[in-house]
Amino acid sequence: MKNYEAQICVIAAGPTGLSAAVQAAEDGASVIVLEKAAAVGGAANMGMGPLGIGTKYQKAQMIDISVEKAFNMFMEYTHYQVDARLVKRYFEQSGETIEWLEDMGVEFEGAYRYFPQSEATWHIVKTDKGIGPRAASFMNKALYEKALELGVTFLLETPATKILKDEEGCVCGVMGVDKSGEEIKVDCKAAIICTGGAGCNPEMIKEETGFTFGKDMFNFAIPGIVGDGLRMAWEAGADHVPVRIEMAANIEGIDDLPQCIPNVFIQPNLLVNQFGKRVMNEEYMQNATYLSNVVSNQKDRVCYSIVDTSIVKNYIRNGVDVVSMVRTETDVSDFYDGVKMAQENGNDSFYIADTVEELAEMMGIDPETLADTIDEYNDFCDSVDEEFFKQKKYLKAVHKGPFYATRVRAGGYGTVGGVRINENCEACGADFMPIPGLYCAGADSCNIYNDSYMFLLPGNSMGYAVNTGRIAGMEAAEFVEE
Repeated sequence: MKNYEAQICVIAAGPTGLSAAVQAAEDGASVIVLEKAAAVGGAANMGMGPLGIGTKYQKAQMIDISVEKAFNMFMEYTHYQVDARLVKRYFEQSGETIEWLEDMGVEFEGAYRYFPQSEATWHIVKTDKGIGPRAASFMNKALYEKALELGVTFLLETPATKILKDEEGCVCGVMGVDKSGEEIKVDCKAAIICTGGAGCNPEMIKEETGFTFGKDMFNFAIPGIVGDGLRMAWEAGADHVPVRIEMAANIEGIDDLPQCIPNVFIQPNLLVNQFGKRVMNEEYMQNATYLSNVVSNQKDRVCYSIVDTSIVKNYIRNGVDVVSMVRTETDVSDFYDGVKMAQENGNDSFYIADTVEELAEMMGIDPETLADTIDEYNDFCDSVDEEFFKQKKYLKAVHKGPFYATRVRAGGYGTVGGVRINENCEACGADFMPIPGLYCAGADSCNIYNDSYMFLLPGNSMGYAVNTGRIAGMEAAEFVEE
């Protein structure tokens, strides 16, 4: 067995673990990081940037958002069922965290909304390729290089397996296995769990949330993120609190198709359930959490987005109505190429029919009911939406074949929550008392959304990861020094 020694052992090197390691090392602690993958960054390598409040970018862009405003929004959204002290500390630190990252060489494009109804809190990392997915990998690289500069030791392809405690119940070490299969032990006074949840563990998702991965849940499943940290924390005595999916709805079965297809079907057009009935004001489909919540409460946990040829031609001619920071392209002129590709691929979640009745039968919906729903919806398009009050500019009649539809499913970024923490990111038992030397940050500890991800303040997922990583790092460094 190989033996290592450090004051703090950080478990996993995603944005949370990297931030924890850098902060702890800056505060004078010796740090070892155990990472099961062959590279650092984790799921955040797919992301775009963290939340920030009260930053110079927002001030320069005359964006009216303050810690007070964001805090009140957040607490009202969650009905005060979350830790107000942790939320306040996270938000209050978030602006300074943007500057902290800039000091390491990270650059930002500015502060952005995710979709029209959200606030401009998303600080997207600048790259050499413009705004788009995977921008945050540049941030992870800067954090990694800073950690190495500060003397942090990284053991890659070395998953942690167990938290060790002494006779007094204090953390005294972490067990792991290196890439050769040999057991290792890190003697330490504090451990910080940052393993990112259990998004790639269908069994745990089913057990903890009731969703069946690949059937009624289509969350991101980053290989290796299987709940290791949750299991270790619970075994070490941390309280097992609810694990939830960080909801963001998904258009099923079109990951291999051009972006024009989701760009069309995520627009605020007609959305129906398995009974052929409307279920929401479709302009709120842009909030992927709201859409996931709606879908999750329907029969078979599915809805259908429907457009006709006239709507498609309008989007091809004029561009789509609504764009987001993930789908920024208004041009969907390649829609018919995407349709052809779907047909060639035998895509069974994408429907094309010459009549409404044929479309209904393909989706397993009663044709008469769907026809009635569309007739009523078309009447609203000529006047006002008396059912769900959708704005006039988004009301587009469905009347000209061919008709197109696709399945909309619940989805998300992975799991959040599971380990009870306090505002210092100390892992706590069922008695709410901290386990000496044990800290948990990022997705494993993210209990601040209650039942719905707070998409109205975008960047929250990565913002929580980086900021709680920093909090855990500074608190752990103070703990080992004392």
